[in-house]
Amino acid sequence: MITLLKLLSGVALLVWGTQTVKVGMLRLYGADLRRLLSRSVSNRFSALLAGIGVTCLVQSSNATATIVGAFVAQGLMGVSSALAILLGANVGTAIMAQVFALDLSWLSPLLIFFGVILHLSRKGSAVGHFGRVLIGLGLIMMALELISVASSPMVEANALRVLLSSFSSDTGLNMLIGAVLTLLCYSSLAVVLFCATLATSAAVSVKVAFAIVLGANIGSAVAALATTPSSSQAARRATLGNLLSRMLGAALALPFLDKLAEWAPHAGVAPQHVVVAFHVVFNVALAVLLIGFTDTMARLCARILPGGAHIDDLVAPRYLDPSALATPTLALGNAAREVLRIGDRVEHMLDNTLRVLKTNDVRLLQTTRAIDDEVDALYTAIKLYLTQLSHEALDAREGKRWADIISLTINLEHAGDILDRLLQDVREKKIAHKLAFSEAGMEELEDMHARLVTNLKLSLSVFLTGDLRSAQKLMLEKAHFRDLEKRYSRSHLTRVSAQTAESIETSSLHLDIISDFKRLNSLFCAAAYSVLDEAGALNRSRMKDADEVVTETAPAGH
Repeated sequence: MITLLKLLSGVALLVWGTQTVKVGMLRLYGADLRRLLSRSVSNRFSALLAGIGVTCLVQSSNATATIVGAFVAQGLMGVSSALAILLGANVGTAIMAQVFALDLSWLSPLLIFFGVILHLSRKGSAVGHFGRVLIGLGLIMMALELISVASSPMVEANALRVLLSSFSSDTGLNMLIGAVLTLLCYSSLAVVLFCATLATSAAVSVKVAFAIVLGANIGSAVAALATTPSSSQAARRATLGNLLSRMLGAALALPFLDKLAEWAPHAGVAPQHVVVAFHVVFNVALAVLLIGFTDTMARLCARILPGGAHIDDLVAPRYLDPSALATPTLALGNAAREVLRIGDRVEHMLDNTLRVLKTNDVRLLQTTRAIDDEVDALYTAIKLYLTQLSHEALDAREGKRWADIISLTINLEHAGDILDRLLQDVREKKIAHKLAFSEAGMEELEDMHARLVTNLKLSLSVFLTGDLRSAQKLMLEKAHFRDLEKRYSRSHLTRVSAQTAESIETSSLHLDIISDFKRLNSLFCAAAYSVLDEAGALNRSRMKDADEVVTETAPAGH
C-alpha cells in the first residue's frame, strides 16, 4: 500500500509540475506567445514552427490549443492555420518528453531551491514567474525519480503481475487507458513520461507502452475539443481537426506496433527512451504527413460541423480589398479606413482599462487583453496590404500618405501593447492583493484617462482630415498632458508622505500607470507632426504661433 501511495504521489507531483511550468511561462511570456501565434499565419510552415516553439515553452499542447481556439473564435486566424499550429504543438510536447526522459534528477534540488528563492523574493514579477518555472521543472524531475523508485518493487508483486499481463492482450484497452489517464491528468506529457518510466521498470511491456502513448495523444485532443467553447463552431472545427488527425495517425501506427516492439530490445537504449522516441517519431511523422492537407482537413471539419462560418466583423479586416491595389489612391483610402478600426479597438481597450482600475474585474481584464490580439492581427493585415503597393507607382503626396498610415498603425499597435502590459501589472500588483487606489488618486487617473480618450479621438480626426488647427490643438494637449503627469506624480508622492495607506500600497503601480498614460498620449499626439510639418508649423521641434502659420498658408489676396 505504501508503495502504491508513493507511485500515486509521484504521478500527482508530475502533473502538478507540468501545470506549474505552464502557468509560470504563460504569466512570464503570455502576451508574447499569443502575439507570436497570431503573427504566424502567413503560411502553414511558419504556423507549424510557431506551434512547436510555443508548446516547448509552456509544455502543454492543450494550453496552445486553448490560445489557438480563442484566435479562431475571434476570426484572427483560419481553421487551416490553426491545424498547422496544433500539429506543431503535438511535436513540441513530444520534444519536451524527450528532454525529460534524460536522467536530470540531479538538477531537481538546484532548480527547486533557486526557484523558491526567486519566486518568494520577487513574487508577482517576471523574476518571480521565472522562479515558478524553475520550481515546476524541478518537481517534474523529482516526480520521475519518485515514480521510477516506487514502480520497481511493484513489479515483484504477483497480483500486479497478473493485472499488467492482461494489458498486453488488448491494444484497444491500452489505448483507452492512455486516453482516460490523459483526460484525468489533463497532460499528455505527464502520461507519456509516466508510461515510459513504467516501461523502464518492466512494469509494462514496450508494446503496451506504445499503445498507451497513442491513447495519450488521442486523449489530449479529446481534452482540447471538450474545453473549446460550444459557441464557436470555427474553434471547434480546429480542435476537431486535431482529434481526427491524431486518430488517423493512431490507426496508421497500429499495424506496426508488434514489429516496433520486437525491434525495441535491439535499439541499445533503455525502454524509457524507446517509448519517448516513439512518441516523438509519431508526432513528427504525423506533422510531415498532414501539413500539406490542412486545407482539406479544414473543409472536412466544416462539413462535420456546418454553420457558424461568419467571421466577426469587428475583428476581420473589412476594407483591405486586394483588387484596389492597382489604384494606389483607392488602396490607401482602404488602408486608412482600416486604421480607424484599429483606433476604435484601442479606444475600447482604454474604456475597459478604466473600469478594471475601478472594479478589479478579472474577466473584463482578460477580455480587454484579448483585444490586443485583434489589434495585432489588424496591424499585420494593414502592413502586408501596404507592402504590396509599388512605391514607383506612388506620387509624392501618395508616398506621404503611405508613410502616415504606416506610422499611425505602428503607434496604435504599440499603444495596444502598452495597455496589455499595464493590465497584466494591474492584475499582479493590485487585483491579486485586493488593493485599491486612494480616492484622490483614482480621480486623477480618471482625469488623465478622459484626456487620453479625447486626444485619441482628436488624433484620428487629424489623421483623417489633415486639419491644421486640430493638429496644433493636439500638440498643445501633448504639452498640457506632460505638465499634468508631473503634477499628478507629485501629488501622489505627497499622499505617500502623508502616510495614506492606499497610496503607499499602490505607489509603484500608480506611478507606472501615470507614466504609461503619458507614453500613450505621446503616441496619439504623434499624428499631428506630419500635418504641422507639411504646413511649415514645426520649427526646431517647436510649433510656430498658430496665427502666424495660418497667415503663411492662406491664399494671397484674402
